[in-house]
Amino acid sequence: MGSNAKGAILALMGFAVYSLHDVIIKVLGASYQPAQILFFSVLLGFPLTTVMLIRDSSGESLKPRRPLWTWIRTVAVCITGLSAFYAFSKLPLAQTYAIIFATPLLITVLSIPILGETVRLRRWAAVIVGLMGVMVVLRPGETELGLGHLAALVAAFSSAIASIIVRKIGHEERSIVLLLYPMLANFVIMGAWLPFIYEPMPGMHLAGLGAIAAMALIAMLCMIFAYKVGEAVVVAPMQYSQILWASLYGWFFFGESVDSATMIGAAIIIASGLYILFREGNSDASENTPVLRTRSRPETGTAPRVGAYLRRMNKRKK
Repeated sequence: MGSNAKGAILALMGFAVYSLHDVIIKVLGASYQPAQILFFSVLLGFPLTTVMLIRDSSGESLKPRRPLWTWIRTVAVCITGLSAFYAFSKLPLAQTYAIIFATPLLITVLSIPILGETVRLRRWAAVIVGLMGVMVVLRPGETELGLGHLAALVAAFSSAIASIIVRKIGHEERSIVLLLYPMLANFVIMGAWLPFIYEPMPGMHLAGLGAIAAMALIAMLCMIFAYKVGEAVVVAPMQYSQILWASLYGWFFFGESVDSATMIGAAIIIASGLYILFREGNSDASENTPVLRTRSRPETGTAPRVGAYLRRMNKRKK
């Protein structure tokens, strides 16, 4: 088996686990506010962050070198986590994923003002077609749009902001800073909110929170190894397999059926995202390749980013 095939299989495994992770969020979302789930998810994610801090030998301050961009990104990550958790609790899994898949399209648009990227006609056409796919999924006028749909759209937009800022300042800012600040902000903000919304959690639900943390770790490890053995241009598109896992898990756990509009819209969004992904891989088409590299899933500030670990590994090799 070739290295790219191994990378693709590992990525498929990782996204299968990530989707199961989201199933538990949806289950818990029926009983608890997203802020409560997010708070405990962050709390259980801190051990990994502590390991990264212990292994960081640079001895530098944890103050950000680009404070304004770091704080904008921190706010964006917090909004992504809260919005995504809410969307998962209110919408069918497949529909939530289909809307959030618009993130690479929004990254392409945001790369113009933030990175100074030149987006030519073909990529603009892909963005427009992809956003039309989002409208197919939402079907305004035919279906009643609720806060869950708005939350999914907000999650896609804020995730795009967070991702594009990483591309802008990632070569200057340390990975541990980009990781730690969103986690701390989530912990403080959701912790301050918790006394007003807290609901006691039985042992089974506490175990579910532990399962979320464990699955996030397992999925992240799968993605790390996937990007280590395979090329990013092969591994990154595997993120779209989540629509298949969402359809399967949604049917098995919640009795959800995927309507034709969601599947058609998702297909349009995925096709547009793949076109942009491969187009940016062409050095003649993109100077900054804002969408490529280690695409995995929206960052929610509950666990370390895959890209952060890969950069640390590369630095140790050097």
